[in-house]
Parts: sequence; structure tokens; C-alpha cells
Amino acid sequence: MATERIICAGFGGQGVMSMGMLMTYAGMLEDKEVSWLPSYGPEMRGGTANCAVTVSSTPVGSPIITDDATTAIVMNLPSLIKFEKDVVEGGKILVNSSLIDQKVERTDVETYYVPANEIALELGNAKVANMVMLGAYLEITKTVEVESVLEAFKKVFGPSKEKFVPLNKSALERGAAAVK
Repeated sequence: MATERIICAGFGGQGVMSMGMLMTYAGMLEDKEVSWLPSYGPEMRGGTANCAVTVSSTPVGSPIITDDATTAIVMNLPSLIKFEKDVVEGGKILVNSSLIDQKVERTDVETYYVPANEIALELGNAKVANMVMLGAYLEITKTVEVESVLEAFKKVFGPSKEKFVPLNKSALERGAAAVK
């Protein structure tokens, strides 16, 4: 597999850190080399939040992603504005079109518009919008297996949250369907 360098970004509370942790942990379960580097704004919720995730078949030299992301998953407009320039030519930008009505300006990247919040509401829980975006990303890139993400969910969030695995699996599937 090629090295995937992903920026997940949005407001605090949108689950961007969880999305990154799940990809990282799923990569570990698949014996891949991984890194996860969180970055928070000063606010607890509603401030900026992003993380840099690297999943690779070779050792990861640095967790920092500045202008060499292969993909950006953006959940809000400030994140699109901030990180659009950091994706390499030929890379991918996944846009939460529920909250972002602006189009990606670049023409040298693949762009996917996913109505993550609407899909999450259709599933009955607004909190799974991040999983919808993750499902779309996994469908496009196949970086890790969906089953690994679901196993990672159990490990990361513990036994008390396992009851949410079916909902999160549905969110991943709906996200994948949105980009097919």
C-alpha cells in the first residue's frame, strides 16, 4: 500500500479526533505503520480541531503533515479554507456538504461532496456525521478495512459503547454509498 497522509478537520465536537483515532487504531490492527497527531484550538467545544493521520506499509518518519496530505476530510468551511492548499496534486478532498456550501477551488485534486449531517440525521443520530465521512473516505481509498474500524471502535471507546457499533456500521456504509 502507498502511504496515506490524511488531515481530518472541523470544529471541536464534530468527531474529527475520533475519526483519526479510529483510522490509526484500525491500521495498527492490520499491522500497518501509523501515526496520529492531534491539534486543538483553545476552546473545549466549537473551537478548531484537526488531526494528522498517517497509515503506511513502511515506517512513518514524521507525524507532521504540512503541505503533503494525500487527503483532507473537512467538516466545516474554516477547515476547507485552511487545509485545501495542503493536499498534494492528485490528492483527495472530502467535503461535508451539509455545512459547506463553498466549492473546492482547486482543479488538480479529486473532490467529493458528502452530505454527512443529513445522512447522520436520517440514521437518527447527528453525532455519526464523522463516521459517514470516514465511510466515504474508506470507500474511495481502501486505506483500512471497515471491519478493522469497527473493531477499533470497541477498543477505543470500550465495552460501554459497543451498543453503538451497529449505528456506526450503518453510518460507514451510508458514507460509502454516497461516493459510489
